[in-house]
Amino acid sequence: MGVMVADRLCAGKTLQDIRVITLDLDDTLWEIMPVIRRAEAALGDWLAKRYPRIPERWPRDRMHTLREELVAQHADKAHDLTFLRKEMLALMARDAGYDASLNEAAFAVFDEHRNALETFPDVEPALSKLKRHYRVIAVTNGNADLKKIGIDRWFDGFVSARTAGAAKPDSRIFRAAVLTGGASPAETLHVGDHPQQDVAGALAAGLRAVWVNRRRAEWPAEYAPADLEVSDLGVLADFLTNGRPGTA
Repeated sequence: MGVMVADRLCAGKTLQDIRVITLDLDDTLWEIMPVIRRAEAALGDWLAKRYPRIPERWPRDRMHTLREELVAQHADKAHDLTFLRKEMLALMARDAGYDASLNEAAFAVFDEHRNALETFPDVEPALSKLKRHYRVIAVTNGNADLKKIGIDRWFDGFVSARTAGAAKPDSRIFRAAVLTGGASPAETLHVGDHPQQDVAGALAAGLRAVWVNRRRAEWPAEYAPADLEVSDLGVLADFLTNGRPGTA
């Protein structure tokens, strides 16, 4: 791929016909693992105070095993992270002698902290710029809540693995995103950090694709390259909107 100032555009490709941008969330707009660790720690403290037999009986390694068992038992719902966490909490509650219905309140604690996060500094200025020229659709395998995070105003639609019935890189979630965006796959640009889930999945579904490579990683040779590689979302917004009327 030919190297530009801060991007890499695949030779012979342009992005002039794009009408819709579909945008991954976790690790594209924010770093997710610190958020999940804080949310799980908050949930653990909440359980220890109110339902102490659960953390006593379910150390982290046993919880990990239970999650793997649930994924195997509910293969048709393995993409639904909310279902898996609620089911795990219900099973642990019953095992510890509590009412399984506590899983709803427990999940609410996790969810509150899971959505208490800060985006990367480049994200909101870039979203503001992109929103002036494109329909912007969130596409995620996770269970982020755009309104709770405070960025829902920048989006025209939301597609999750839970609502689509499949997780990236499955083509079904990309088809749902294209339908939500209202343009053809070739007029839809998917933007994300994951080479397989985001780039390879989008390309296989007929979309265009941008790799957000914040860590300056090497592209994995087993996948066809993205149409464009950028170091952050601000670079992408500048590249796509350069020279367009109304762009600050």
